[in-house]
Amino acid sequence: MKSQASLQSKSFLATRVFLGLVFLYASIDKILYPTAFAEIVYDYRSLPDGLIYVTAAVLPWFELLLGLFLVLDIWLPGAALASSFLLMVFLAAIAYNMGRGLDISCGCFTSATESMTPAPMFYYLIRDGLLLALSLYLGCRILLERR
Repeated sequence: MKSQASLQSKSFLATRVFLGLVFLYASIDKILYPTAFAEIVYDYRSLPDGLIYVTAAVLPWFELLLGLFLVLDIWLPGAALASSFLLMVFLAAIAYNMGRGLDISCGCFTSATESMTPAPMFYYLIRDGLLLALSLYLGCRILLERR
């Protein structure tokens, strides 16, 4: 029994740190180049013009804080919930634009658009779906431990 509990603890820790590092990494380029990131947000054509710069300014800092909370084990229930919600929003935005036939840069880890060829949107869906599964795993483990 103890070895299974230890394995679950290690998998929880690994998942939490991995997901936190993903959010930290995703935030860096967007924080450094907010105008370029705003252009990517605009390309999604999902927000009113007034919210594009607000989103481009706030989202990277939220990702940074979320990543820190996950890595440093701070307020885990909220961090797991926030990461799941954020990943669902990302999935919805990608699916929405995929359905509209738009081939846009994801903007997930870089604000550069000229030098990169966007991967197929289907890849983004799979990747974000897997990240969402990890986030939901964290949330479920936290809920189960609180019982």
